Amino acid sequence: MTTRTLRERRVREDPSGPGGPPHSVRAVAVLLSYAVLSIWIEGRWAWGLAQLAVFAGIAVWAAGQLRRPSAVRGSWWLAPLCAAPLWGLLQLATYRTVYRWATWNATLTWATWLALFFLALQMFEQPAARRWFLRFAVYFGFGLSVLSTVQMFTSDGKIFWLFPSGYKDFVLGPFVYRNQYAAFLETILPIALWEALRGRRLAFANCAMAAAMLASVVAGASRAGSMLMCAEVAAVLLLAWWRGMTHAGAVARGFAAFGAIAVLLIGVAGWQTLRQRLSEPDALAVRHELVVSSLAMLHDRPGMGFGLGNWPRAYPRYALFDDGSFVNQAHNDWAQWAVEGGVPFFAMLLWLAAMALPAAWRSVWGIGLVSVWVHCLVDYPLQQRPGIGAWFFVLLGVLAASQRAAPKD
Repeated sequence: MTTRTLRERRVREDPSGPGGPPHSVRAVAVLLSYAVLSIWIEGRWAWGLAQLAVFAGIAVWAAGQLRRPSAVRGSWWLAPLCAAPLWGLLQLATYRTVYRWATWNATLTWATWLALFFLALQMFEQPAARRWFLRFAVYFGFGLSVLSTVQMFTSDGKIFWLFPSGYKDFVLGPFVYRNQYAAFLETILPIALWEALRGRRLAFANCAMAAAMLASVVAGASRAGSMLMCAEVAAVLLLAWWRGMTHAGAVARGFAAFGAIAVLLIGVAGWQTLRQRLSEPDALAVRHELVVSSLAMLHDRPGMGFGLGNWPRAYPRYALFDDGSFVNQAHNDWAQWAVEGGVPFFAMLLWLAAMALPAAWRSVWGIGLVSVWVHCLVDYPLQQRPGIGAWFFVLLGVLAASQRAAPKD
C-alpha cells in the first residue's frame, strides 16, 4: 500500500486529524453556535436565517448526491420526526388550527429540526467526526457558562453587556430565562464527564468544565436544571462503571474530583438564590393549574388538537385564574404538544423518545438528551426558543449515527 493511499485512508477514517473535520461538520458547529448566541432576538429574522442555512445545507447535500451518489443513511427515528411537520400540514389542509400563521411557523420549525437530524445522520457516521463535534460542544458549553456567569453579575441585565434584555437580573449570556439556559447545558454536561472518563490526559480539565456548567446553572437558580444536572453526574459515572468503561475506584475518584471542583465553583458563583427558591411553598402550583387547563383543552380536541403553535391562543378560554399576565406556554412541553397536535402527535414524540432511550443509555453521553425530555415535563425548553431544539436534534442525530458504528466505538 503506497504512502499516498495510507494518507488518504487516514483522512477518511479520521477527519479530525491534521486537516481537521470536514467543512460540513464545521459549518454545522458554526450554525448551532449562531442559533444559540442569537436566541435572545425576538425578531423572526434571526431564527429565519438559521432555517435558511439549514435548508441550503440540504440543497448542497442533495446536489452532492446527484454529482457523486453515496449511501443515504437512515434510521427508524426518522419516522416520527417526518410525521411531525406532516401533521402540521394536515392540520392546515383540514383547517384544524385556530391560527394558521402560528401553525405554519411551528411546522417549518419541525421541518428544520428534521433536516438537522437528517444531516447529522449523514455527517456523523465516522467516529472521528463525532468525537470532534462532541469536543466542540463541551468547549462551547464551557465558554458560554463562564461568560454567562460573569455577565449575570456585571451586565445589569444586558445581553453581552450591550443589548438591553428587558430584565435586570438572571440574564445568562443570550438566555433571558434560566430554565432554558439550564436545558441547553443539560445536553452538554454529560458529554464533558464522558470525555473525562474516556481519557486521563484531559480528565481533570473535562471535570472542571462540567463543574463550571453546573455552577452556572446553580448561580442562575434553576431548580429543575440544578437537580437534573446533579442526577446526570451520578447517572454518567454509574453507567460508565456498569458498562465497564471504568472501574469502581475510578468512579469514586470521579465523584470526589467533580464534587470538590463543583463545591468550589458553586461557592464562588453563589447558591443562596437557589436555596431560597427551593424552600418556596407550592413551587409547582401554577404549573399544576396550567396542566389541568391543558388536560381540559385536550379533552375537547383529542384528535387533531388546536394546531401546532397555538397553545397560547387557545388557553385563555380554559384558564383557571387570571392575574393579568400573558401566559405564553404550558410550562410542560409534553402537555403542550398534546394540546396542539392531539393524542396522535403526542404519541409520535413519545415513540421517538422511547426509541432513543436505549441508545442514550448505551452511549452514556446521551443521558443529556433524556434529561431534556424529563425537563420538558415541568417547563418548555423546546417550545419557545427553537435554537435549543436545533442543538438537541443535531445531538440526537449524532446519537443515531453512533448506533451504526463498529463495536469498538
